[in-house]
Amino acid sequence: MGRPLVHRSPIPGLGISAGITLTMLSIVVILPIGALLLKGASAGFVTLWSEVNTPRIWGSLWLSFRLSFLAALFNLVFGVLLAWVLVRYHFVGRRILDAAVDLPFALPTAVAGIALTALYAPNGAFGSIAKELGFKIAYTPLGIFLALVFVGLPFVTRTVQPVIAEIEAEVEEVSATLGASRLYTIIHVILPMLTPAALTGFALSLARAVGEYGSVIFIAGNIPFKTEIAPLLIVIKLEEFNYVGATAIGLTMLAISFVMLLVINAIQILSRRRIGYV
Repeated sequence: MGRPLVHRSPIPGLGISAGITLTMLSIVVILPIGALLLKGASAGFVTLWSEVNTPRIWGSLWLSFRLSFLAALFNLVFGVLLAWVLVRYHFVGRRILDAAVDLPFALPTAVAGIALTALYAPNGAFGSIAKELGFKIAYTPLGIFLALVFVGLPFVTRTVQPVIAEIEAEVEEVSATLGASRLYTIIHVILPMLTPAALTGFALSLARAVGEYGSVIFIAGNIPFKTEIAPLLIVIKLEEFNYVGATAIGLTMLAISFVMLLVINAIQILSRRRIGYV
C-alpha cells in the first residue's frame, strides 16, 4: 500500500501565521472590547442604565445612528453607481477620479472636518450659496450627514468595484438578446450579483459613520438635542473623569451596532443563498 496522502496547506508556516493573526486580533479588537465589557460588568446594569437613560444621551444616540444609517444608505446607492462608472466607462480624468475615491482613507479626519467646515460654513464657498437660498449646511444635521457620506463612500465603492470588474459585458448582451429590457437586466441580472458585496460595503460604511468623530466634530456645531453626536459625549464624559458614564454610552453604541450589523449580515447570507453562492 502506498503512503497516505497528506493535505498540506498552500500557505507556508500556517501555524505561525495563524498565531500571529490571532494575537494581533486579540490585541486590536478582542482586548479593548473585553475591557469595555469588564468595566461595564463591574459598574452594574443599574448604574449603567442610570447613566444612559437621559434625554440628552438618547438624543445624541438617535442623531448618530439615524444620520449614520442615512449616510450609509446614500453611499450604498451612489457608491455602486460610482464603481460602475469607474469600471465600465473610459473617459478623460477617470484615473484621477478613481484615485480621489481613496482620499478619505488617506486624509486625517480632523483635516477633513476642517476642510468641510471651511466649504460649508455660512461664509464658505458652498455655504454662502446655501445661505442665499435660505438654509444652512454647517452646524446642522445636514452638515453631519455630508461628513459621514465623505468618510464612508470609499467603503462601498472599493468593495463593489472588483465584483463589477468580474461581471462580463456579455451577460448584459445575452439578457438583451433574450428580450429583456435594460431596467429588467439591471434589477434581475446585475443587482443580484452585486448585492452581497454592496451589503458588505454598506455595513462597513455604517460602522465607520457610527463611530466617526474627527471629521464631524468641527462641522456639527455640538448643540445638545440638535447636533451633538454620541462620540462627543463619550469624550466629554472622559474629560470629566466619568469613566462609568463613558463606558455606558460605549456599551450602548456597541449593542446597537451589533444588532444592526447582525441584521445586515443575515440579509447578506440570504442574498448569497438566493444567487447560489452558498
